[in-house]
Formats: sequence, structure tokens, C-alpha cells
Amino acid sequence: MLHKKTALLRAAAPVAVLALALTACGGNKKSTTAADDAPKAKTEKGSSAPADSAELKPGQGGTGKFKEESGTITYEVAAQKVRVSTEAETKKLVSDPKRAKGLVAATAWVKYTNKGGGVVKESPDVADESEIYADGQRGGLLIGAAEDGPGCEDTLDIENWKSGQSHTICQTYMIPKGAKSVEVHWAGEGQSGSPLIWKFDNAG
Repeated sequence: MLHKKTALLRAAAPVAVLALALTACGGNKKSTTAADDAPKAKTEKGSSAPADSAELKPGQGGTGKFKEESGTITYEVAAQKVRVSTEAETKKLVSDPKRAKGLVAATAWVKYTNKGGGVVKESPDVADESEIYADGQRGGLLIGAAEDGPGCEDTLDIENWKSGQSHTICQTYMIPKGAKSVEVHWAGEGQSGSPLIWKFDNAG
């Protein structure tokens, strides 16, 4: 799973060096580490969608199922906010600023609530299905940038996640500078339809 791979990358990298999974908008995802700059394909989960697929307002929740290692959990998912960094801030985040030319980092705070199906024993993967789009095109995942941000929880610290409990997990993507519309997409597993989508205009 992508989560397990990114967890290892975060553990191995120095604090100031982050692994960049940079995607040309609309293209195939590729990841590079600060150590080797070798392309690696992202592991894709099966195509799917939440039960109540819809466009939602920031903070509004939608539900869908997701298969964790400990079983299939029904989650309520709500993208709370998105913050787009400046170019100067972005350069401090990435291991190779040249690869980030013309791009900025966008971080999404997403709240997940276990609505039933079991206890998630450790290191949930549900946040791996959250992606950030800019002006209709998917950005590139920036690994390790948001796990310890203000109000963000590190999935490595989440254990025994019971029904009724919520956690806020962040994801950071690289998007083109000056994007007019930023969206957060989340898709569950094993269902057909469209993902949940939250639109954030002039995110900041």
C-alpha cells in the first residue's frame, strides 16, 4: 500500500528533506526520493466511490466504505480546509526546488470518522484516497510534508480507532501556481460512481 511505502520514506529522510511524488498535472504519478531520484509508480487501489457521491461544501461530510487491513470500515469524510503555500514556502519543503518550478504546495485537512465496521487497529490507510485537484487536474503527491502540521495527525500514531471516533489527517500535493479552483477528492472502495468532491476557491 502507498501508505506503508510513504511511512518508510518519511522515517528514512532527514527532517528537512522530503520525498516528492511529483505528477505532471493529468499525467501518471511518479515518485522520487531525495536519495536516488529514481521513478517509482504509485500503487493504485481499485476504482470506487462512496455511497453518497456528491459535491460537498467545505466541512460537509459524506460517507463511503474503505477496506483497511483490519476490515471494511464505513467512514464519514469531510474536507475541512485547504491551504496553498507560497513559492518561497514550497521551496523549503521539497528536496529539489528545481523540480517544483511553477508549482506550489497545497495541503488539505480532512476529518475522518469511523461510522462502523470494526476497529482500525493501527496506521489507517483511508487518507491515501484523498487527492487534490487544481483547475480540474490532479496534482502531484508531496510525501512527508503534512503529517506533523498544525491540527494534522500522523497515521503512524493512530491506534485502536473505534466507531464514533474521528481523526484529522492531512495530505499535501503540488499544484500549478495561480490555480483558480482547488478541489479535494476522496473515493472509497468496492462501489461504482464518482468520488466525493469538495471545492475550495481562492484557498489560502
